[in-house]
This record gives sequence, C-alpha cells and structure tokens, in this order.
Amino acid sequence: MGYQEDEEPMDVPAVLDALNAVLSMLYRSALQYTVVSGSLFGLQYLALGAELRTYGEAELADTRFVVEKLAALGGTPTTDVTPFGWAGEPEEAVGMLVACEKEAIDTLRAVIPHTGTEGRSEALEHLMEHLILRKQNHDFLTRAVRQATGH
Repeated sequence: MGYQEDEEPMDVPAVLDALNAVLSMLYRSALQYTVVSGSLFGLQYLALGAELRTYGEAELADTRFVVEKLAALGGTPTTDVTPFGWAGEPEEAVGMLVACEKEAIDTLRAVIPHTGTEGRSEALEHLMEHLILRKQNHDFLTRAVRQATGH
C-alpha cells in the first residue's frame, strides 16, 4: 500500500518542529490561564476566573493530544515554555491572554502546510483545526476586553 499519485507526503521533520512550537505555546496557555484565573479578585471577576480555569484545563487536554502526536511521529516533546507576563490589573491580564492566544492560533495554523495529504496528514490537519476552533471560541475574553476598555 503506497501513496496515491496525487498524495503529498507529510514533511515529518517540519511537522515535528512546528508541533514543538505549538507545544511550547500550549504550556504557556495552560499556565497563563491558571495564573490569571487564580489572581483575579473582586465579585465582578468571579465568573471570569472560573471560565479561565476551564480554559486552562482544556489547554492541558490539548497538550496531551499534541504530545501523543509528536511521540507517534517519532519526535521528542519539548519541555520549553513560551514566556508570558503577569499583570495585576484584570483588564491588562485578559488583554495579554488575548494577544498570546492569537499568537498560539497562528502557531497552530503554521503546522498545516507541512502535513501533506496522506491519511495521517489529514488527521493531523483536522486536529490543528480543532485546536484553533477551540481557542477561537474563547470570544468571551475578547468581549471582556472590549467591554473593559471600550474598544
């Protein structure tokens, strides 16, 4: 069973590099959501803190998927965490989260061109699209920033 003539094989070394970049950002996302959710104070932020905690848990689940894919392709998962900052003001902290998540989405999207068109490629592409969609569904954060800043 070989490739069909119209199939493009996966560029495994490029995919492994791109997945490790994603993994580093997923680590950051999980930590950043956890830090921000635990540092918000005030009644007006109770719901936001709970929502951010849920997002952090989803990031950990996604991290496991990416580690599994890296291992299945023969790669070594990075342990490097993309750096992130901390802000004591809730509006600034959420703004930082939104900016970091946009960067993470761009990094997820950068995996797709290297996946090719073979069967395992399609599965990896769909995984990246699923992770992008989940992150984009955090529109709650963008609305919170707009409401807080008036933008």
